[in-house]
Amino acid sequence: MKFGELTMPSSDPRLPTVKLPCVSAAVGAGQGAPADVDPPPLRRTGHALTDLGRKRASNEDAFFIDDQLGLYVVADGMGGHAAGEVASREAVDTVYGMVKRGLGALRELVDPLSERDSRAACRLLESAVQAATYFVYSIAEIDRDKSGMGTTISAMLMLGDYAITAQVGDSRIYRVVDATVEQLTEDHTLIAWQLKQGLITPEEAARSPHRNVITRAVGNREYVQVDTRCVALASGMRFLLCSDGLHGYLSEKDIPTIVALGGVECVRRFVDLANERGGKDNITAVLVEID
Repeated sequence: MKFGELTMPSSDPRLPTVKLPCVSAAVGAGQGAPADVDPPPLRRTGHALTDLGRKRASNEDAFFIDDQLGLYVVADGMGGHAAGEVASREAVDTVYGMVKRGLGALRELVDPLSERDSRAACRLLESAVQAATYFVYSIAEIDRDKSGMGTTISAMLMLGDYAITAQVGDSRIYRVVDATVEQLTEDHTLIAWQLKQGLITPEEAARSPHRNVITRAVGNREYVQVDTRCVALASGMRFLLCSDGLHGYLSEKDIPTIVALGGVECVRRFVDLANERGGKDNITAVLVEID
């Protein structure tokens, strides 16, 4: 298992298993492949990097990637006395634990998509985020120095031919197909709400002193509303999960070119770009490649 702001020891029993490429057996001479053979399963490969940035004394971001489980998470913590680091780390750990325990009860999502199965998958990821909310809130209740701590969470769980996303806060998930970029998540911020209501213009939003005011967070209350959605997957798709320390410095036109670099080079370039443009916050990028 990988967390963004710390290195887990190699003895950790939860180290992720890298999913190996699917290799098909060769068809013997004179034998044609059956016409009704199912296509090979989609292969997912995650890469991640987190960075302190240029202004912060500590890294309050955390991330998790597990190709075998199909789970990818970014969290951006907040709160004094190192509370942000605790909130993001514990939230990510709780989401992982809940998903790992509940995944066996789910069916893979394939076409034709069953509404019952997709709802069950959404409930699992939503319940995992709710569990993280209650756990982080409970820690703050016990340790008053951490009162008010919280974290964002952007999570993606891949099941067969579909992925489930869960969103709280202002970290983001983007889907990239060739040169097309789509933001799959909604920012839970005061600015985003004002824009949605038509109360301010995008130009006013860019200059607003309230750009970092979050309207939903994991852990500052016992319960939080979680946005979930089901997204179809296809070979060649790429997904970028990131904290606002990255997307705050990006325009959507920057994303396809960097994503095309692929792998470690891609996430490193995203982090470098954010630092080159100011690096005022911690920076985390997770790239998920579907092939």
